[in-house]
Amino acid sequence: MAVPPLAFAALAGMFWLGMQRENPNDLPSTFIGREVPKVDVAALGDLPQLTDAVLKAPGVKVVNFWASWCAPCRAEHPQLEALAVEGVTIHGVNYKDEPEKALAFLAELGNPYASIGADPGRMGLDWGLYGVPETFIVDAEGRVRFRYPGPITQQELDRVIRPELAKAAE
Repeated sequence: MAVPPLAFAALAGMFWLGMQRENPNDLPSTFIGREVPKVDVAALGDLPQLTDAVLKAPGVKVVNFWASWCAPCRAEHPQLEALAVEGVTIHGVNYKDEPEKALAFLAELGNPYASIGADPGRMGLDWGLYGVPETFIVDAEGRVRFRYPGPITQQELDRVIRPELAKAAE
């Protein structure tokens, strides 16, 4: 008879500990500071294809996992467009999507990506993806410097993304 109250107390304790994190969106990534995982994507239409060499090229770059079926991806798209206009190199990984719908999404909203690839799911697993959208900042040596889960809002672009891009460029 003591098992249900003990189980409840244990569960409540785990929830309480989880709520004590400074940022509940801050999900851990084992890739911070490590070389980018392998690029494993197919071509998406006739757009420039994302490759390992592209991510290991000099300069800071952003890798953004997205999908046409993802409403938060649509909401963050203006921020990606703004970064691209500012000269930030962004590479896109279209995650578990239909190519026609992905291309229609880009035709409608614009294409901020310097290169892009279609991922049926393998690359997302290799990168430790929690879901879309998810964004990684990669430094000039091809190492993951930062990971941002969820949609980038204007506030987060200013508060988090731009400072992390500057740190990666140091």
